[in-house]
Amino acid sequence: MKHCSRRRNPANAPRRRRSAESGFTLIELILSTALIAVVLAGAYACLNAGISSQKVVEPRTEVLQTARVALSLMSADLRGATPLPKGTPFLGTRRLLGEVSADVMDFATHHYTPRRPGEGDFCELSVFVDRDPQTGRLALYRRRNPRLAFDPLSGGVREELALGVAGLRLEYYDGWDWYDSWGDPQAGSLKSEVSTPKPNEIGLPEAVRITLMLESKPSAARAEMEEAEPKEPPLTFQTIVKINVPRSSSASTSTPSAGPPDPIPANP
Repeated sequence: MKHCSRRRNPANAPRRRRSAESGFTLIELILSTALIAVVLAGAYACLNAGISSQKVVEPRTEVLQTARVALSLMSADLRGATPLPKGTPFLGTRRLLGEVSADVMDFATHHYTPRRPGEGDFCELSVFVDRDPQTGRLALYRRRNPRLAFDPLSGGVREELALGVAGLRLEYYDGWDWYDSWGDPQAGSLKSEVSTPKPNEIGLPEAVRITLMLESKPSAARAEMEEAEPKEPPLTFQTIVKINVPRSSSASTSTPSAGPPDPIPANP
């Protein structure tokens, strides 16, 4: 019986030994770890930048929406403005709350939908700035009274239009110039009847320029970043609303040589 013996090639033994002992060297491990650390650091930087941008954008988006709604409501009321039933037809008063500009505007408007019996599309309205009783921050309010009151500057229900107000500036245009105030607070008195009225004390203005300033961060975001970041300036929003003032034929033909007034300028 023959036994076949397999001859082993001695040259294959070192090759098997090298393949069994193959692996990463220390330098390769250090380089791979460094590359992974660089990739992770870059990913963390991108994630941190995205979170920071979100913290900055979200509060401003809320402020922009608040300003858009407040200006839209005031503009709609002014476009339907009509004279008040008593006293001056339209009253715009300069006012300060500390160092903050907080102008007041009183007028009547037809921009109102009746909700109760006895109401029409007429509403006495005021726009003003006051402190919120809960937070103590300045807020923009609108007072509306759909019923004829003995005092057209009081009564009704007030509603909050915007919280976190940093200022409200109202200017009035008579067709030629801009004024900081409008109307005569003493209209109907003997002193007012004797004195000669000024151009900004007669009737309704042709246009009103509204400048609304809001805090750049709402209360929640401001409380989180108040200590970490310096105080930012308020965001300013401005619009010009043209009032639909009816023109009488006698007024239009009394001064034919004067010509039509210039368009409403954006700046005083």
